Amino acid sequence: MLYQEVVDHLVTWLKSYAEENRQQGFVVGVSGGVDSALTSTLCAMTGLPTLLLELPIHQPKQQVSRAQEHMSQLQSRFGNVSGKRVDLTQAFDDLVSDWEKSDNQHIMHLTLANTRSRLRMTTLYYHAGTRSSLVAGTGNKIEDFGVGFYTKYGDGGVDISPIADLTKTEVFHLAKFVGVPESILIAPPTDGLWEDDRSDEDQMGATYPELEWAMEWLSDHGVRQNNKWIWDSAYETLTNPRQQEVLRIYMRMNNANQHKMNPIPVCIIPVEFKF
Repeated sequence: MLYQEVVDHLVTWLKSYAEENRQQGFVVGVSGGVDSALTSTLCAMTGLPTLLLELPIHQPKQQVSRAQEHMSQLQSRFGNVSGKRVDLTQAFDDLVSDWEKSDNQHIMHLTLANTRSRLRMTTLYYHAGTRSSLVAGTGNKIEDFGVGFYTKYGDGGVDISPIADLTKTEVFHLAKFVGVPESILIAPPTDGLWEDDRSDEDQMGATYPELEWAMEWLSDHGVRQNNKWIWDSAYETLTNPRQQEVLRIYMRMNNANQHKMNPIPVCIIPVEFKF
């Protein structure tokens, strides 16, 4: 990868889009992870006003410290960057306190994790709206177009997605190139939606490099029916059991999350019904 050329391209793209749409700058939710660190750095490099928001909800201390370190570092590097901490813990607790609880603990906890993400999205858009700014998304290629590892109308609710054509591996390389703090570069990737600091790998059952391999392998050898990956006998030629397992993980997640990655379905009314 030509790092400087990619950075210049992304920064020019971000600035041009904001100016063409008469927006003043960017708002980025900073989690202490590498995706948001790279995204916010790229936004800062445009020279346009960039607001970093730390939005903890019962957040593990190590995530908070990484986010604060990054915010401080970026503000010291760029005069157009400002930072703000908005603790949403009490708002989240108040919001869900009277909600009906599910007997299915897994589903309930997953739904509450998604609720955290949507509460953050609402906060980001409030601050973006008051500043005539764009909410910059932090999803990478594997999350956004591979396995759908994001919350619909949560971290998936954004105005612009600067790093969505970069794999996680490429994100790490580019983040190091632009000077993201080492503490973020070495931290296990996590979506920050759980109090126990579980990693993305814990949730998905595969690493990002493994999922990147699966995405590339399926693009060359995969079989799809009705917009879904299906298991084919050709996959059995892979003699490595782990590779077969990773393919199954990728296919399962991609198929299950098509509703996130595809446009919202619209029921078209026959014209003869509308006369």
